Amino acid sequence: MDKNKNYHFDTKTIHGGSSGKNPNNALNPPIFQTSTFVFDDIEHVEKVMSFQSDDYVYTRGNNPTLRLFENRMVELEFGAGAVAFASGMAAISSVLFSLLKPDDKVIVHRTLYGSSYNVVTNILPQYNVEYKMVDLGKLEELKASIDENTKVIYFETPSNPNLSIIDIKGVVEIAKERSIKVVVDNTFASPYFQNPLLLGADVVVHSATKYICGHGDVVGGVAIAKDADYINYLKFDYMCEFGGVMSPFNAWLLLRGLKTLGVRMRQHEENAMKVANFLQSHKKVKKVMYPGIESFGGHEIAKKQMNGFGAMISFEIDGGMEEAKKFVENLKLAQLAVSLGDCETLVEFPAAMTHRGYPHEKLIEFGLTESMIRISVGLEDYRDIIEDLEQALER
Repeated sequence: MDKNKNYHFDTKTIHGGSSGKNPNNALNPPIFQTSTFVFDDIEHVEKVMSFQSDDYVYTRGNNPTLRLFENRMVELEFGAGAVAFASGMAAISSVLFSLLKPDDKVIVHRTLYGSSYNVVTNILPQYNVEYKMVDLGKLEELKASIDENTKVIYFETPSNPNLSIIDIKGVVEIAKERSIKVVVDNTFASPYFQNPLLLGADVVVHSATKYICGHGDVVGGVAIAKDADYINYLKFDYMCEFGGVMSPFNAWLLLRGLKTLGVRMRQHEENAMKVANFLQSHKKVKKVMYPGIESFGGHEIAKKQMNGFGAMISFEIDGGMEEAKKFVENLKLAQLAVSLGDCETLVEFPAAMTHRGYPHEKLIEFGLTESMIRISVGLEDYRDIIEDLEQALER
């Protein structure tokens, strides 16, 4: 790949990060399925161990397949470096631990993925790290929450599961006045629809399990940053020492998934827009949460900072939790599962599944309800998806 040429997204997902021909002129890169690497002599050891050489020592620290995946993600997210992790939560928790120390404070959006919520509210406080949950959709509330101990602002946008949109540039402007790091979980949007680093964020994280993979057969995570020195620190002081290393085979599968990311995201979004419009017009649906709908609260900000609206939809139907249960149990094509971003349409109950760690008496305060249903709109024909939703609503 010509490194001096600014290729478009779909080209970078296929060729990005490549340094030349693959061994034996293979079209696809090999899987370097090895735990350790050998040295020529002690002089070679010294060069590698002192970072005078880019050669490899041990897969927990680096591996050619992982490096190619990291380099490709750097190009897609416009960063200076990336670290691959064994899961999205390994990436999120490692980034937060790397940026915070005892007596520091992290500010987070009031709506977070359940495991991220648990790390922030239960695990970090055990290390004397304070947290504050605020509605980051209200920048004045953010300003009022910052104090001298605030070191990190962390949020998802769109958020899981109510799709709230946070103004990344607005948050960054406030944070930079106080030298606060901004970390954005970009899983729902993917690099195709949003690039937080270009909007001023310091670190972007993904659950690569989702859209980056796209096929429901990998668990992985990745963090990308604008600061190459920070990436080295994150890799060798946190990923390596905590041991959350991605396997070479998973990195290879993610490289394969990335090849079709743009194509998939365009079809996901096209299907989602049709599904959202159907839900919005149905008499039994009382609320639809999707950034692509003009009446949605974050629609205008999403239009400014995203290149599209994604394929995640949440909604509520009349009748509360019991009717919502009946609805999901009557689905025939869409499947009940906690993940997202796959070719298959997946439906879940956040309050009972991904967000069950939230205290139920405070769900409304955190922007959730017990009857909320979340759909990850897949790649099936949209007519079949809508027909399935319709028959479940009627029953």
